[in-house]
Amino acid sequence: MNTPEPGEFLALLTAEEIADLRTAGRPRRWDRGTTVMSEGDTSDWVLVLTSGRVKVSSHTAVGTEVVLAVRGPGALLGDMSAVDGGPRSGTVTALEPIEGIVVRDFTGFLHDHGRIAVLLLQLITGRLRDADRKRIEYGAFDTTGRVATRLVELAERYGEPTNEGVRVMLPLSQDELAGWTGASREAVSKALRSLRDRGLIETGRRRVIIYDLEGLRKRAR
Repeated sequence: MNTPEPGEFLALLTAEEIADLRTAGRPRRWDRGTTVMSEGDTSDWVLVLTSGRVKVSSHTAVGTEVVLAVRGPGALLGDMSAVDGGPRSGTVTALEPIEGIVVRDFTGFLHDHGRIAVLLLQLITGRLRDADRKRIEYGAFDTTGRVATRLVELAERYGEPTNEGVRVMLPLSQDELAGWTGASREAVSKALRSLRDRGLIETGRRRVIIYDLEGLRKRAR
């Protein structure tokens, strides 16, 4: 199991609660590119991600993919549908080989673990705040600003400091990055070129080196 990302579900639990979670669930793994959950399905099971990264996405009426989030180790997925019985609001796809704990009858688990139920409420509130922030970004920032914001987020979560700068192995293609920033692929390519021309980043196949993280933050703002 990889170290859970700070603030994610698994990082908030005690060792005893994690043991109870493992007892209530069963381990599973998926290959890169596998659809783990499908938008519109209904189910009472959730996935607690223990290694690897996934994307959560939705499709518009014309079939355009909108990436809602990239989630890593420690993330809880499928909880809203499991709690309210409604259809899943997004599709979860493995961006790399992943492992996790599948817990069925998640509401029953929450009934037996009141503290975890409160933590879940706090997590959902945090997601709503993040969604509000992204809606503001779409209205206030240009495409380059939104791309810079997503790169800063990836650097802060997954960046590896090197002598050159901060290296980020991108789990997303340019099409997926476009879906995450609410822009076309062409607009994202132009934004990345602009950031390269400013000397802020260098891009390669599914990777980026950020030479000036503070400069990138300023462009994001």
